[in-house]
Amino acid sequence: MVFLDSDRVIEEKEGRAIRDIFAQDGEAYFRDLECKFAQMGHPKRGCVVSCGGGMVVPDYVRDLLKERGVVVVLHASVDVILERVSEEGHRPLLEGEDRRERIEALLQSRQGAYADAGEVVRTDGLTVNEVVRRVIGIYRLNEPNFPL
Repeated sequence: MVFLDSDRVIEEKEGRAIRDIFAQDGEAYFRDLECKFAQMGHPKRGCVVSCGGGMVVPDYVRDLLKERGVVVVLHASVDVILERVSEEGHRPLLEGEDRRERIEALLQSRQGAYADAGEVVRTDGLTVNEVVRRVIGIYRLNEPNFPL
């Protein structure tokens, strides 16, 4: 299967980093780019797409993604997210003094969208291979005729 990271595709098409898109044009512009990616940025079959956490928040984008394939939400606790992003500098929505507070607020505000987006895999304490096996299991349940 082809792997696509929506943020990387957007960065390539825009010719600039996500951080710069946010700084120069704002979050609304970036969300519009995500919507356009969901509309035409990948094939319906044979593709795994990694989306940023905010992409599934708007109902219409969430519906587009569900029409295009199986949606799996990878969920992590605040502590695990903090650990994972501790050395990253390209998270515009986490900039500021209290990253924990920002993560908690984002998770709270997105809780309903995440629950509606698709199957949830809780990743805390799992290896990458364990997460992959769970995602493949969900995919096989939803697309039993597609060979993996």
